[in-house]
Order: sequence, then structure tokens, then C-alpha cells
Amino acid sequence: MKIANPVPLFPTYRELHELALNDYPSLTEYLNDGPVWRVQHWHWAEDFLRYVGRNKSEHTYIRFRNDVERFLLWSFNVKDSAIDVLRKSDILEYIDFCVTPPTAWIGDVACERFQLANGVFAANVDWKPFRLTPKKIEPNIKVDKKKYRPSQQTIKSTFVALAAFYRHLMDEEICYGNPIPLAKRDCKHLIKDSQVKAIKRLTDEQWQFVLDAAMKMADNNPLYERHLFIIATMKTLFLRLSELSERDGWLPMMSHFWVDETNNWWFKAFGKGKKIRDITVPSGYLKYLSRYRQWRGLPDLPYSGEQAVLVEKIRGQGGLTSRQIARLVQEVFDYAHAAMVKSKGPQAALKLKEASTHYLRHTGASMEIERNRPLKDLSEDLGHASTSTTDSVYVQVERQKRAASGKDRQVD
Repeated sequence: MKIANPVPLFPTYRELHELALNDYPSLTEYLNDGPVWRVQHWHWAEDFLRYVGRNKSEHTYIRFRNDVERFLLWSFNVKDSAIDVLRKSDILEYIDFCVTPPTAWIGDVACERFQLANGVFAANVDWKPFRLTPKKIEPNIKVDKKKYRPSQQTIKSTFVALAAFYRHLMDEEICYGNPIPLAKRDCKHLIKDSQVKAIKRLTDEQWQFVLDAAMKMADNNPLYERHLFIIATMKTLFLRLSELSERDGWLPMMSHFWVDETNNWWFKAFGKGKKIRDITVPSGYLKYLSRYRQWRGLPDLPYSGEQAVLVEKIRGQGGLTSRQIARLVQEVFDYAHAAMVKSKGPQAALKLKEASTHYLRHTGASMEIERNRPLKDLSEDLGHASTSTTDSVYVQVERQKRAASGKDRQVD
């Protein structure tokens, strides 16, 4: 059976909030070109995603949108069945599909879902619901889409999003049951994980190469002062990418640095779950903050009520987006990787080739654990709801003891 090519169903949260379905004539035509329940299902998902974007966060909206969109496209183009009649066996069939989707549904670059043309939004024909995302695609090397396989985390996230979607439909009395938990229990693709987990962090040596790279880039060209500031801030203050970037309802400002009555510095971050937390700022970090502010023509340290944007655009107004910050971090990683390959060899620099912005948060937290900082204090700086989260993600002491006790085993 030939499966129809997929089309994007949902735009960004802001566009979904501000525009109507009629603003997307190609999408309207696609929905009307099938059973009447297609349009109904789209509105069910629209209502759910509006709720997610309004009450959770834009990041959660994007994650849930991706999963719900794929699910609807499968029900429209493959299963040809309304979702309110699906059972456990159907959900397992869908997960099988997600594990090995058709190559025509797999892309290898990030694409906008819709493009504005002649005053209306048209579906981007290059967009695909699944994406093969190697760290870097080398020039002139063709990506083999048949090698696409979702990670365990991706499969788990799919179940989380779909379970939330069905709970919403039950709350609205559209569905009278949720097949997702039963399907998750019997899913052959989910593996119960008791393996030793490797934290996605840089070693002390790799981090030094990154910091040295950022320093050298900034010393040679003042335009890289932002790069140095971002690298130092994300690692030292354990910031997520979203906590440093501009997003709906929040713009990180210099005035979010503040000093208490005993001269301790803090940084106010807007984190996951729309929670604001205060992060301790170490004295050693202040020289990087002052250096960046001097480059911008500001006083050495922030002051109360200061209106300067924390990481501002070179051109235009406002702060940088997550994608823009990620691109700057990647430039530093690339520079550091080349330097470390030349000095230490490809194997020593391997993690710098695969590293993402989140490695900086993990690296900073892991180093704090290694210097025996109290777990409760670190947990609060990280914004974890419980120290058990910090313990399970970062603490490696027991793993190291286990490795040491097994190192001297004999073969004969």
C-alpha cells in the first residue's frame, strides 16, 4: 500500500494562538480532502496544544506538537481510522511504525513547517515528521535514512505525549478510555534499563579546551565576547538553553543578577514548569560577567533595575533565541574540537564533536559533585524538584566504587 506524503499540521504556538485554520489554505484543503473526522481530529489536537502552550511552556508545546502531529498523520494516512476508536493493539502498531517509518517521512535537516507566500501560509514540501539528526552531516556524504532508529528516550516521550493527549480527550468527554498505558506496558521496543548511565558531560580536560577556545576567540576578535560569556554562564550557573534565551513572557536581563545584604551574588532564572529560582553566583564567575559588560560599554557589575538585555542581538532589539545561542556555542565547540584533535588526538576530543549545549549544564553540575558540594544546595541551583533527581542524574560515586571493586578481577 502506498502511503501518502505527510504534510505539517500545526505551526508554532504563537501562530496557532494568533491565526485561524483558514490562514493555512493548503492545510485546510488537505484536511477536507479526507473523511470528515480529519477536521474534527485537528481541532481536538488544536485544543489540547493550546492548553499545553498556555499552561506549560513553549518547549513542552513543541515536544507534544511533534508527537501528536505524527500520531494524527499516521491515523490519517496509514491507519485511516479515527483515534477515539483505537485500542492497545493499534497503538502498538503505531509505535512499530515510528520505529521504522517510511524513508519519505524522514528528513535530515530542520525545516520550517509553513512558509508565508502571498499573504497566506503554505506547507513546506521539504518538512518531514521524522528526522535523522547526526551531530554533523559531512559535505558530499549522503545520509542513509534507512538507518533511522528512535532512541529509548524518544519512544518514552511518545508515550508521555500521547497519554497526556488521551487524558485531555477523556476530560473533554470525547474518549472514554486511554489505551496508552496498556500499550506502553506491552511495547516490545521499550527496554527496562538497569545499565550504567553515562552522563553527557565534558571531562575536565575537554572543558578546559572549550574555555580556552572561547577565550582565544574573544581575545582575537571582540565579536566573540558573547560566545565566551555564554559558555561561562551556561556551565557555571547550570543554565538550560531556554533559560538564557528570549521566549514568550520572559526576557533575561542584566538586572536578574542581584546581590544580597551580605554581598552574595545571585541570578534569577525562569526555568521548567514556569518556576523562577535564584542561583548562587560564584566569585570566580564575576570576572567573566565584568569582561562581557565592559565590551558592551556597561558598568562592571549589574545594578538593581538595569534594563540591559542579558544576551542581546548584535543587530536589532531583544535577546537571542535558543537556536541562535546554540549556534554560537557550536562555533566554540568546533574550535575547541579542532584544537584538541591537533594536541591530543581524535579519540580524546570525541565528545566535543557530539556535545550539545546541555553538556555545559551537566559538566558544571558534575564538577560541583566531585568537589563535594552539598547535594541539597546543588539541587536548588539546578532547579530540581527533589534531591533524588540530582542524585540519580549526576552522582557517580557509587558507580566509581563499583568499577574499582571489579577492576582487579582475574581471567585465570
